[in-house]
This record gives sequence, structure tokens and C-alpha cells, in this order.
Amino acid sequence: MEKNVKQYNELKEKHPDAMLLFRCGDFYETYNEDAQECGRILGVTVTKSNDRDLLLAGFPYHALDTYLPRLIRAGKRIAICDCISY
Repeated sequence: MEKNVKQYNELKEKHPDAMLLFRCGDFYETYNEDAQECGRILGVTVTKSNDRDLLLAGFPYHALDTYLPRLIRAGKRIAICDCISY
């Protein structure tokens, strides 16, 4: 999880105006402010990690065709990234 968050933060810094959908395994995840927006727009649950102040929201990768149009209709610019292994 820590590597994912580090990668997410690096990419988010390069694309601050986009909601970053970060694919990890079978899910697209969003963190912090993106998680709050994702939860509000899509009606998905936003959770907080136990080990740090990190908000998380996500959905299964196979639901992208359902959720992506909803995010775009809500006026969000979207960036999609597969999880990168170190």
C-alpha cells in the first residue's frame, strides 16, 4: 500500500487537475481529495486507512465502463494509471 500511495502522490503532483484512477489489482482506487469526490459523485463508500490519515474510495476494474462516463459527466478530468511495480 505504501508504494501505491507514493506512486499515486507522484502522479497526482504531475496532474493536479485530474482525478487519478489508480489501478491496483482488480480495483481502481482513489485517495484523499479524489476519494471524497469519487465517493460523492459515484456513491461509493469512502474509507479511512487504519495506519494513517488516508481516505480511500474505489471500484472494481470491470465497472470502469459504468463509472467513467459518470465522472466525466460530472465535469471531472480523469487520468488512469496501472500500478507500477518497483
